[in-house]
Amino acid sequence: QVQLVESGGGLVQPGGSLRLSCSASGFTFSSYSMSWYRQAPGKERELVAAISSAGGVTTYADSVKARFTISRDNVKRTVYLQMNSLKPEDTAVYYCKVRLMTYWGQGTQVTVSS
Repeated sequence: QVQLVESGGGLVQPGGSLRLSCSASGFTFSSYSMSWYRQAPGKERELVAAISSAGGVTTYADSVKARFTISRDNVKRTVYLQMNSLKPEDTAVYYCKVRLMTYWGQGTQVTVSS
């Protein structure tokens, strides 16, 4: 029973920051790459960032590369997404996903608005 629970979303002004967390259980967390996706209303779900199992390799969508940082703590079984310099176009539901699996978290809403 894989479980992924996202948290940390909310309402923030443009230029602000949020830190999303994804708490994972039900699988060997340290053996899997993890990723963050987001989906805005009317748009396809898109990959935002991914991180290798040990945290040594990361990848980002071009739109967030200079502003977001993905990290993980394999002891706490948690993956994070630090989001800085947020823009209105970052508004979306953010989802955690285990790479190579079809399991998703419930998502956490991020709204960037003045």
